Amino acid sequence: MSTPVARKGFFTDTTVCIGCKACEVACKQWNQLPDDGMFMTGMSYDNTVDLGASTWRHVAFVEKPAALRGDDDAAFSWLMMSDVCKHCQRAGCLENCPTGAIVRTEFDTVYVQPDVCNGCGYCIAGCPFGVIDRRADDGRAWKCTLCYDRLKDDLTPACAKACPTESIVYGDLEELRVRAEQRVQHLHGRGVTEAYLYGVDEANQPGTEGLNAFFLLVDEPEIYNLPPDPVVPTKKAGEAWRSAAAAAGALVALAFAAVVRSGHPSKVKPR
Repeated sequence: MSTPVARKGFFTDTTVCIGCKACEVACKQWNQLPDDGMFMTGMSYDNTVDLGASTWRHVAFVEKPAALRGDDDAAFSWLMMSDVCKHCQRAGCLENCPTGAIVRTEFDTVYVQPDVCNGCGYCIAGCPFGVIDRRADDGRAWKCTLCYDRLKDDLTPACAKACPTESIVYGDLEELRVRAEQRVQHLHGRGVTEAYLYGVDEANQPGTEGLNAFFLLVDEPEIYNLPPDPVVPTKKAGEAWRSAAAAAGALVALAFAAVVRSGHPSKVKPR
């Protein structure tokens, strides 16, 4: 597609998420996504479990032990986060797609063209976050589009529009980064020294060269079901080929040495 007019994305501040799931509902309603089944997962108030072909926004409820009431062993606190496709600067799904179904839009977001997707599934293996998946009914891959249809009409994505606490903020990436840094500094000033940004730029996350949907977290990424050091598989392709070439060279050298030795048997002195 054309050169980006402005790089767009999401800044998700987990410290103000209240777990209302308005983003999940708005996403499903706008994009006409099927439901995920009415069942209890046993994972706190989380009934969607993870991102997938029909769940493009997922609000996680992470229960943690917390000394909130003295010696009460049952005390706990929640960490809440609305997860979404990261629209990586170096997108593994896009690089793996053999049909050109996955493209980068003029807003610098990653979009799956459903009419081009052949359901091969290579994109699934390329995503270090496990975001993209195939839908059971048609076999094609689906994920968050960052409401591309709304962006073309200069509208805010449905999830950010519905968020009542501005935990999800949509806008120009450079402006979002400034806002995020200011928020971290504010939290540090209030004593929340564990607050930090995840995936904000290439220096912060070299394996994906930065995310267009980044997060403010207050615990280790694994607690939020995020990889600590995600790497797009193709980023290590050169290193893998070099290793394979070195191994092949070593095998050739060993084979040549064996041939040389077999052609020159050791002389045995007669008795």
